[in-house]
This record gives sequence, C-alpha cells and structure tokens, in this order.
Amino acid sequence: MSGKPKIQIENLTKVFYKKDSRVVALDRVSLSVSDGEFICLVGPSGCGKTTLLRILAGLETPSAGSYTISRGKQERPLQSMVFQEQGVIPWLTVRENVAFGLKMRKLPKKVVNERTAYYLEKTGLSPYASLYPKELSGGMKQRVSIARAFANDPEILLMDEPFAALDEQNKFILQEELLAIWSETKKTVLFITHSIDESLLLADRILLMSAQPGQFVKEIKVSLPRPRTMEQVRADPEMAKQFVGIRKHLQEEVQRSRK
Repeated sequence: MSGKPKIQIENLTKVFYKKDSRVVALDRVSLSVSDGEFICLVGPSGCGKTTLLRILAGLETPSAGSYTISRGKQERPLQSMVFQEQGVIPWLTVRENVAFGLKMRKLPKKVVNERTAYYLEKTGLSPYASLYPKELSGGMKQRVSIARAFANDPEILLMDEPFAALDEQNKFILQEELLAIWSETKKTVLFITHSIDESLLLADRILLMSAQPGQFVKEIKVSLPRPRTMEQVRADPEMAKQFVGIRKHLQEEVQRSRK
C-alpha cells in the first residue's frame, strides 16, 4: 500500500432540491484513501453513503467541494461500481457479461478472453459461462457483477451493499471470494454495508457516518491481521468490543434522526 492518496475528497457537499424544499445529503465530507485500502462505510439509512459512491462513480455531481481519483495507468477506467441489485445484462451470457467492459474498451480479443476466463475461474463461474442471467440464482448474479468489475481493472472499486439481498451462506462464500481476489489485485475499494460483522471482516478502516446530513464522525482501524475469517472476527475480544461500539453508534444516530 503506497502513501499516495488514491482518493482525495475535500469538503464534499451534496444538496437535493425538491419543489420548495432542500435536502442536504452530504455535508462537507473529507476523506483520504490510500492506494490499495479497503474502506467500509457504515451508517444509518439515508445518511448519504450511496450518494457519495454515486458522486465518485460520476453518476451525481457535487453541490460543493471536490474529489480526485489518482490514475495509475491511462488505459484503465477510473472506477467500476457493483450495486445491491444484480446489475447483469439479461440478454448476455455470463461470459459476455464479464467481458462487457473489456470489449467496450476495445481491448485485443486475446486480452479479453484471457482476463474473462481468469475471473470466471476465480469466482467459480466457469461451469456456468454459457448460461443467461435468468438461469442463475441471486448469488450467482452477484458473482457475475463482481467478476465483471474486477476484470475491467478499474483504478477504484465502488460497492454498494452487494451482498445485502443474499442468504447467510451465499454471503459468507462471496465475502471470502471477494477478499481472495482483493488480496491478489490490491484494488482500492469503498464498500457500503449495514452489516457490522461484514465491515469488521472486510475492512482496513471503517468510517462511521452520522444521520442526515451525512458526515464522517468516527474512524475505526481494524486490527485483526489478514487473512481473517468470520469465525475469527466473532471470536476475537477486540472485535467484539468494536462491534458493540459500532452498534451503539448506529442506534444513537437512528434515534437522533427521529427527533
């Protein structure tokens, strides 16, 4: 992990206007993320987590402030985003979905085929490469989304609760697969989750956000060494202490938002 920030956010503010009202989703948010860091954003619903990722993905424009994403290689896309809902293209096969971003970049066919085959294998999708999304389970569709995002080799990876809709078993499997791929690629990841366990398993740092308007109010560095498992997270006394602290923060922010 280098010392140079991969993502630099300075006093970022986002205001949404609706008829005669205004909603401040993000209020002067600042953040520095190092190259290769895995950051989890945790906060109550409506605190601006998704808005922040959408701004970094170029899907929303900030009302004030600025952000920069440091580019390593000119040919790389700046970012890929994995959404909570399965963002697969229904008329393409699994293989074609994973290869989609690479083909859009007009990379050589050999490169497209090799990289697609590699991430199909890493996510356990090789036996299903010729199937269409309608033939897949929800967990398999999310594997396709993750494989496509990593195959496209972006500078940063933005993930908005990608495992929230999955059952526990599928969630554990995909968390392990995500960490295995991340440990090889060392992509810079911003990952939104409502699961405290998940944040403690995945993150280098957890950033706790306030209720609307969203601000960063606390940073937690996860001290449990990598590689780590969910069993280790749940058995470790320090992780249990951090779990309680995060849960207390969320409860307080939800109560504050209702006043």
